[in-house]
Amino acid sequence: MTASDTPATDLAQGWCMLSLLHSRIEGHIEGALHTHHGLSAREYALLDVLSRQHDGDNGHLQMKQVADAVALSQSATTRLVTRLEDRGLLSRYLCPTDRRGIYTNVTDAGNTLLRQARPTYEATLREALDVAGRDPRLAPLVAAVASLETSPLTA
Repeated sequence: MTASDTPATDLAQGWCMLSLLHSRIEGHIEGALHTHHGLSAREYALLDVLSRQHDGDNGHLQMKQVADAVALSQSATTRLVTRLEDRGLLSRYLCPTDRRGIYTNVTDAGNTLLRQARPTYEATLREALDVAGRDPRLAPLVAAVASLETSPLTA
C-alpha cells in the first residue's frame, strides 16, 4: 500500500476543505478589491487593522501585532507598510516616549480609500460565502463562519 492509497483522515479532509474555502473567498475578494479600488486583500486587511487602533497609552499596535492580524511575517508586513506609505495611504513616525518604537497610522487618503473599499469587501465576502455555501463539501464551514457573525468574540 502506498501513501496515495491511504485515505485522508477526517481531520486532514476538514483542513483541506477549510483551505479550499479560504482560497475561494480570498480569490473573490482579491479580484473585486483590485478591480474597483486598486488594493490587494492584504493591503485592505492592513489598512483595516491599522484604522482600528486608537491614540493614547497602548493604542498603537506593534509591528508583530499587525503582522499577526494580517497573517504575514513581520518582514512581509514591513514591506507592505512601505508600499502603502509610498502610495500615501500610511504614515510612520517615532513613538514620542520610546524612540525605538515606530507607529504607523492610516492617512486621510488611506481612510478615504478604506471607506470606499469596505462595501466592496463586505458584499464580495457575502457573495463568496453564498456561492461556497451551495457546495455540499463547504456548506458546514460556511455555516460555522455565519454563526461567528452573531457571536461576540472574546479575548
